[in-house]
Amino acid sequence: MKDRSNQWVRNATLFLGGQAISLFGSALVQYAIMWKITLDTQSGLLMTLYIICGFVPTFLLSPFAGVWADRYNRKMLIIVADSLIALATLVLAILFFNGYREMWLFFVIAAVRAVGTGIQTPAVGAVLPQIVPQEHLTRVNGANGSIQALVTLVSPMVSAALVTMATMEAIFLIDVLTALIAIGILVFWLRIPAHQKASTEQEGVGYLQDLMLGFRYIRNHRFLMQFFVFMAIFFVMAAPAAFLTPLQVTRSFGDDVWRLTAIEIAFSIGMMLGGGLIAAWGGFRNKMHTVILGAVTLGLFTVGLGLVPNFWIYIAFMAVVGVAMPVYSTPATVLLQEKVEGDYLGRVFGVMGMISTSMMPFGMLIFGPIADYVAIEWLLIGTGLFMAVAGLTMFRSRTLIDAGRPVESEPS
Repeated sequence: MKDRSNQWVRNATLFLGGQAISLFGSALVQYAIMWKITLDTQSGLLMTLYIICGFVPTFLLSPFAGVWADRYNRKMLIIVADSLIALATLVLAILFFNGYREMWLFFVIAAVRAVGTGIQTPAVGAVLPQIVPQEHLTRVNGANGSIQALVTLVSPMVSAALVTMATMEAIFLIDVLTALIAIGILVFWLRIPAHQKASTEQEGVGYLQDLMLGFRYIRNHRFLMQFFVFMAIFFVMAAPAAFLTPLQVTRSFGDDVWRLTAIEIAFSIGMMLGGGLIAAWGGFRNKMHTVILGAVTLGLFTVGLGLVPNFWIYIAFMAVVGVAMPVYSTPATVLLQEKVEGDYLGRVFGVMGMISTSMMPFGMLIFGPIADYVAIEWLLIGTGLFMAVAGLTMFRSRTLIDAGRPVESEPS
């Protein structure tokens, strides 16, 4: 009985461990290509094109991938996505081995990998509730956030070292190997039964009809509609803190490379600590209270980034911003996993993926040009105050607060 009750721990560890290994290999390649483009071309235009190729396919595919995650076996979708990424990277390695090293190949591989990510992300978000008991979802998602933050912290440094010591094709093969390890774990060691809808015949409902049913479900779900509107506004307001702080540091504190590296490291360490905090603490009993805490903290310390004159205090504030990110995002993810019917989880996470990948770039279209005429400090102060106030106004929404309450009240 004890072994059976702990089976979910083994399954969650294998699943998240395999995904972390695959993510690490993918991050190595992503940064290696970025360094290669930067060193060989020093072109901001080409770097922008590479970022667009890695962003647009995921954005366009997310709602459709959400339908696939609801109609088909989610474990198989993750395997297909990992296999697609591994195959594309292997082809690129073979081309490099044979001396074919055209720059346009990097843009193609970025787009193909973005397609794989678009397929994989809704399936991963929807599959966790199948293998983790509901009462443990917050801690597992928090631990997963810490793992991803660790990968984000380590992979740029490892990639920079590999670029100086190894060939690009060797780095590509590392990614292929890590993807194969993740696929092997899913195929040979992890049993995830198909959810109910994937186990039944899909009769009477066409693909586009399924997609529209997903959008209608979100529109008619009071919690989802309110929460997604807040999330979209929040991501737009977070754009200056996410994208303009390196430029602010260069303008206000100096253009030393170590300063830019320091803010990235501080943010990544903060995210690791925040994920660990949520994993150990679990958050308030009402998950919306934890979301609000994260949102208000992000807002107030974004204001702080616009006010502090000392760089070391700035670094400390950046670390707190990193801590606040998983405090905000982890319970938000768990709420979706808890409140959405299993047959709609993929489509809901697909729409969430669209919001999370599009709203910050949209925010940059607004705040990026303004930053050439208005001090970035003022943008941080204004958007930070907006985020803090928006977070506090969530207390006034009975729909959101009611949704955050525990599914089953516990004895006090």
